[in-house]
Amino acid sequence: MSDITPFGSTPSSQAAIAEAIDAIAAGLDRVMAGFTNLRGLLLPEAAGAAEFDPKDPANKYEVGGLMKLTAQGTEICYRLFDAGKSRYAVATTMDISFGAANHRYEAWKKLGGVSRMKQPLN
Repeated sequence: MSDITPFGSTPSSQAAIAEAIDAIAAGLDRVMAGFTNLRGLLLPEAAGAAEFDPKDPANKYEVGGLMKLTAQGTEICYRLFDAGKSRYAVATTMDISFGAANHRYEAWKKLGGVSRMKQPLN
């Protein structure tokens, strides 16, 4: 039996094609993130951007000596991402670790990113 597929490519060339597609997809993700950041820099901030305080103590609660984000804190984090802020900027603004900001960024993307359903702030 031959290792050639119906289109004449070998399994190793199929792997190379899959890697190339993954690299292109990752590049497109970086471009889209760049456009989002550029939009945040060029467009004036939304009128409602000042309706929350990222450093408000109500954004966090303590569990066993660790500070966790409340639902309000999570929503503020997501709104900062909506505004085009980077994970580093969100971590600094909200006084959370980069790892926590990265976790929230991934959750924000899974919820639909900018087009997600915004939750009310308490």
